[in-house]
Amino acid sequence: MDLTLSPSEQQFRDEVRAWIEANHPGPEPEAGLDEVMAFRRQWQLKLHAAGWAGISWPEEYGGRGATLIEQAIFVGEAARQEAPSPANVLGLAMGGPVVIAHGTDAQKQRYLEPILTGDEIWCQGFSEPESGSDLASLKTRAVKDGDEWVVSGQKVWTTFAQYAKWCMLVARTDPEAPKHKGLTYFLMDMEQEGVEAKPLVQITGEGEFNEVFMDEARIPDSNVVGGVGNGWGVAITTLMNERAGLAFGAIAQIQNSLSGLARLAKEVRVNGGTAAEDTYFRQRIAQLHIEAETMRLNAYRGLTKTMQSGIPGPEGSLGKWQWADINQGLTELALEIEGAYAPLARGGKNAIDNGAWQYGFLRSRANSIEGGTTDILKNIIAERVLGLPRLR
Repeated sequence: MDLTLSPSEQQFRDEVRAWIEANHPGPEPEAGLDEVMAFRRQWQLKLHAAGWAGISWPEEYGGRGATLIEQAIFVGEAARQEAPSPANVLGLAMGGPVVIAHGTDAQKQRYLEPILTGDEIWCQGFSEPESGSDLASLKTRAVKDGDEWVVSGQKVWTTFAQYAKWCMLVARTDPEAPKHKGLTYFLMDMEQEGVEAKPLVQITGEGEFNEVFMDEARIPDSNVVGGVGNGWGVAITTLMNERAGLAFGAIAQIQNSLSGLARLAKEVRVNGGTAAEDTYFRQRIAQLHIEAETMRLNAYRGLTKTMQSGIPGPEGSLGKWQWADINQGLTELALEIEGAYAPLARGGKNAIDNGAWQYGFLRSRANSIEGGTTDILKNIIAERVLGLPRLR
């Protein structure tokens, strides 16, 4: 594995870096999620106009046809410069790739362009109150009625469902089949009677996650993706794209946070000197740097395997697990360095040294749950990467 960028990749990185520096819209507003989403929509429109939205999608579907290395470069550079996320991050990272991989020509024609522009936001309807980590045990039912499906049930932890036009919905269509076999993958219109999204307010005060209730919602048969009864395989494609797309942006975010942690350690006085001079804190910070570098190298190893196979593999679960552990440990250490004054800090998520660590600490509590719980990721890595026997 050669970690050196080729001349063309260096040129691509320089192009990305220059464009983001020239077009960076500044920090996100702190007024609320409505304002944040409007801000992100404008940013995504600018990305799309310049050809940076869905850059790894094939050119025939509106992407740039970039290589996976180039996609990783773009994501990492955007995170390094703290550029905002696009509004339709789930559509770009999961919805579009799934439609490209499993969708019909008509579905590709209908759904891909509005994903790129951000005109239609997508959400992911997988987890349920009693079927989170064990997705195949879900109970949401879809019953055929002519050329439509009637869906009833509940989903939870559905990110940005209150803004979404389309939901990547997995529902049970054959209750008699084994639990992995009787599932079907739908694209459900969220803007219809029978669908209600209720935000769940987090410890940060935000409501980006939602409960979604479906009471005889209707989905045309033409909105089945991958065929009836094949929902498990399509769902796995979705999850693999989600975890594979996380790594390089997360690495850059961790590196930014480590730089901020170093600045904090140089400013806070402990034991007659600064925290940066204290043996205990120096060892803790050094360990986080080691873990971040391990995550970076593992991400490149996973990327190499994806380039060889053409599809994301289970290795992406390792990056998600590492990111959750590192980010939680990093924010915990920041509050430990701040010491007794940590609970007194005030400020929002964009504050540099006035509440940013407090916000990060609170938000990081979700890292080991969202996108797959750490315990489930460990099982995936044990069974599908290391080849260990399944837990009985």
